[in-house]
Amino acid sequence: MDEQQFVQLLESVLAPDTERVKAATSALRKTYYPLPAALLFLLQLATSHESSQLRQLAAVEARSLVPKHWAAVPAEQKPQIRNALLQATLNEQVPLVRHAAARVISAVAKIDLDDGEWADLPSFLQQAATSQQASQREVGVYILFTLLEVIGDGFVEKLGELFALFGKTIRDPESAEVRVNTMLALSKIATILEPDEDPQSLAAFRATFPDMVAVLKQSVEAADEDRTMQAFEVFQTLLVCDSQLMSAHFGDLVQFMIGISTSKNLTDDARSQALSFLMQCVKYRKLKMQGLKVGEQLTVKCLQISTELDEMKNEDEDVTPAASALGLLDIMAQSLPPSQVIVPLLLALPPYVNSQDADYRRAGILALGMCVEGAPDFLSTQLNEIFPVVFRLLEDPEIRVRQAALHAVARLADDLAEDVGKEHERLIPALIKNLDTAAVPVSGKVDGERQLDILKASCGAIDSVFEGIERDDAAKYIAELAPRLSQLFGHPDFKVKAAAAGAMGTVAAAAKDAFMPYFEGTVNALSDYVTIKDSEDELDLRGNVCDALGSVAAAVGAEPFQPYLGPLMQASEEAIHLDHSRLRETSYILWSTMSKVYEEAFTPYLEGVVNALLQCLRQEESELEVELGQEAQDLLGTEVTIAGKKVKMSAASGEGRPTGDDDDLDVDDADEEDDDVWDELTGVTAVGLEKEIALDVIGDVLSHTRGKYLPYLETTVELALGLVEHPFEAVRKAAIGVLWRAYATLWSLCEDGQMEKWQPGLPLKVQPTAELVKLGQVAMTATLSIWQDEIDRGTITDINRNVTAGLKSCGPAVLNDENVIHQITTTILAILRKQHPCQQDAGDEEDLESLQESSEYDWLVIDTALDVVAGLATALGPTFAGLWKTFEKPVLKYAGSTEGFERSTSVGVISDAIGGMGEAVTPFTSTLLKALLHRLGDEDPETKSNAAYAVGLLCAKSTNDADIVRAYPAILRKLEPMLQQATPRMVDNAAGCVGRMIMAHPDDVPIEEVLPALVGLLPLKADYDENEAVWLMIVKLYQSNNATMRQQTARLIPMLGQVLSPPLEQLGDETRAAVVELVRYLHKQQPGMIEGDAVLRGVLG
Repeated sequence: MDEQQFVQLLESVLAPDTERVKAATSALRKTYYPLPAALLFLLQLATSHESSQLRQLAAVEARSLVPKHWAAVPAEQKPQIRNALLQATLNEQVPLVRHAAARVISAVAKIDLDDGEWADLPSFLQQAATSQQASQREVGVYILFTLLEVIGDGFVEKLGELFALFGKTIRDPESAEVRVNTMLALSKIATILEPDEDPQSLAAFRATFPDMVAVLKQSVEAADEDRTMQAFEVFQTLLVCDSQLMSAHFGDLVQFMIGISTSKNLTDDARSQALSFLMQCVKYRKLKMQGLKVGEQLTVKCLQISTELDEMKNEDEDVTPAASALGLLDIMAQSLPPSQVIVPLLLALPPYVNSQDADYRRAGILALGMCVEGAPDFLSTQLNEIFPVVFRLLEDPEIRVRQAALHAVARLADDLAEDVGKEHERLIPALIKNLDTAAVPVSGKVDGERQLDILKASCGAIDSVFEGIERDDAAKYIAELAPRLSQLFGHPDFKVKAAAAGAMGTVAAAAKDAFMPYFEGTVNALSDYVTIKDSEDELDLRGNVCDALGSVAAAVGAEPFQPYLGPLMQASEEAIHLDHSRLRETSYILWSTMSKVYEEAFTPYLEGVVNALLQCLRQEESELEVELGQEAQDLLGTEVTIAGKKVKMSAASGEGRPTGDDDDLDVDDADEEDDDVWDELTGVTAVGLEKEIALDVIGDVLSHTRGKYLPYLETTVELALGLVEHPFEAVRKAAIGVLWRAYATLWSLCEDGQMEKWQPGLPLKVQPTAELVKLGQVAMTATLSIWQDEIDRGTITDINRNVTAGLKSCGPAVLNDENVIHQITTTILAILRKQHPCQQDAGDEEDLESLQESSEYDWLVIDTALDVVAGLATALGPTFAGLWKTFEKPVLKYAGSTEGFERSTSVGVISDAIGGMGEAVTPFTSTLLKALLHRLGDEDPETKSNAAYAVGLLCAKSTNDADIVRAYPAILRKLEPMLQQATPRMVDNAAGCVGRMIMAHPDDVPIEEVLPALVGLLPLKADYDENEAVWLMIVKLYQSNNATMRQQTARLIPMLGQVLSPPLEQLGDETRAAVVELVRYLHKQQPGMIEGDAVLRGVLG
């Protein structure tokens, strides 16, 4: 082996020349690293070369070769090599080299200790860790840390000795590095400690915990950035370990972190790290945090810290305490109940938004905006108090406050589109005013940047607000907005162009055909940017323009857009090859939009589109540039072993990239057993993010092109199936979605052909085709494979929605297996009882039972699980009665909740259950009747409306006539005030209930009193489904020649005309046919009355 050339190649690896580094790395791997002698020479260099950089590189490379070549080293040489390694590491003065050498020792020890060799290593390390020399103590403890990393389980029997040692080194009087290295070692012990099986070690760990906090405090106060970071990472690690380790001190630790975060005397980095730790506490120990009731304290502190915000930060700028505090508010709103975050925020807000200090006003409106996504339902009830503040701050004299208000408007509109859209008459003029003000040229760099920020924020707010504006209202603003936005297409700033394009697209989508006068001008102006590609800014703009043009196409429709479709599709197909992830994603989304616009007419582009999307799904994800998914954020800032290598985890926002003590990230050199770490890591790569979008788009394309997609269906299902257990939760979710959409599409195609429509119940009354059976089994098997154990709330929520949609559109075929029904039932019950893994906390289990409130995100999981119950009832029909015995208790528990939205949802599910079971509901009549009568008097209008609908169904379906008729007087008493309400849906549901009661037992309703009032409520205005009950009841009364009904004929004629007029969805086909027959009957009886109504004359032909 040419040792001189070997050294030269290593030196080339250190050179600042990419091509030289690649060539040297290739030569080393091909020529030298396959040789056992390479390991020996690298060890020699690591322990003796004069260059510290080369010593470090040699150690890094040697570590990767130890698993391959250490066994081949002659046994007689090993003692000398081990001793040389230990001595060199003890004497090494450069920390990075020392750490790299320590990891080599660990790699060797992992092999030797398993083989019963190097027996004196533990005693050597004990001696080094207790040496009189601080440098040797530092090395000894660090090597123990690295050993615990690689063979942690091997120390289980020696934990007592380790705690005795670390109990001393954590208090090292001389060396901060010894103390921090001890913390690192203790964090590794935490990952292997089993508190239930080893209470002594648990007690020992708890005893050291205050000292660990003291080390963090010392590092923070000394402004020692590196050691502060390491200490924070230790506490981040402990959050994902057994909760018993920190439970005794958790509350005090949280208060300590709050203290750091609010102390302006400390460094911004330390404060931001403390806030980051609190974020993880809220997200992964949310039940513990909820039990501690620190939400209000944290909310107020975050509000205070956010006043320190300087200028609005760009994504690539350093994280600050103020930005971190706003992020903490965001995650608290998502994870904790509104009573602990939103309520205290709203109470604390007035002094901020009314302050003379612009920084306080800005902080207040930004904090409000940050909380919208987590609790939109609650905030929707507070808009009367929120909107006046928003409108005032949109006209604030300080530009930074207006910018913050614009961002808040966008966030409000993103999650409360309809509510915000209703305020358009005040909101749009305010946004236009900001847009105009910012369009005026100013002098000075700072003022110019602020003007740009206002322009972008104004466009962003317009973009969001128009999502919730109705067509006729949107049309009012086209003449004002279109010219202004078009003018910005020529702005010199690329981000302003992009924001204006996005706003124009959304305005067009809202205005629909009213946008036509500006259609050609807009498309022609934006077409200039469809093919630009000379810079990152141009590619970013091109992506935004593609999005906007897709929205314009959806607004004007297929035919007007046809001349522009071909060039746009050609540009999008080129875009996916330009190595720009954002542009690829927008191209995919464009294809989704165009498939919705053109449906089966999209066929000419289908082959190219599908092939590109499937190729995306086939991409390998071998790079180790791993970002964090939503359910792996607890690893933020920590080192993890991926495929045998140390990787520093970065945030998913791109704030950092993986780094490590060593630069060798060659996966091929890894131990196979370390590959399992991927099973424990929710990894987000750029490719993973792209696959998520591609899967969503595939679902849209196949759903809208339907039969034209069939040639690609099998391959699509195979690829989606392979992604069901992907490490990134969003890919798992999207893959399951594709399988269910494929199943629903194929089912729909079969029903459009020769197959009968499915009928509820088991055994199956309609046999699906063999292809449908197979695809249904694939979708259900894939779903069940992750449904019970998935820890991501969003994925479970989407699975619930997919299963519900599948059951309601395709019926019971996928349930034709008792084991499947059992697994679904078990999973849904776990969710309803808040015992599913996605609902579990890393904190103490006993917290769960004592906490009744939940965040809106947590409720979504339960809400969609209740939808699955409703889907089962729809699909199984009378057969569902057997399952209702299982679901009845938990559903009724939610019907008695203290939260109105929980009561209304569960009562709605009871309605679906009754409707599905039909007469099979009879055995449950008395229990359901009691609960529903109580809910008819509920204070929540939605619950009351749902109860009226459910009671009507129960009266119609149950054959327990005695209990039903006995309850009629009580039901009518509670319905009477509902029929006089101004809430249209409540009136409609009450009317429908009365209609069903009369049809079920006409002799037990005082028709002469009830019917005139009921006719006076027609036509129904909100819940058209209730028209079936009301009009079929009217038809039945005419058929029975009811005198009271005949007396109402004159009043009824105009109502008949209205209900047979558009919108057509007022009546279902069966009900419409019955109403038309009634018109013909009345025409025979009283022709003059019918012929006087133009609509009814048209019905008669």
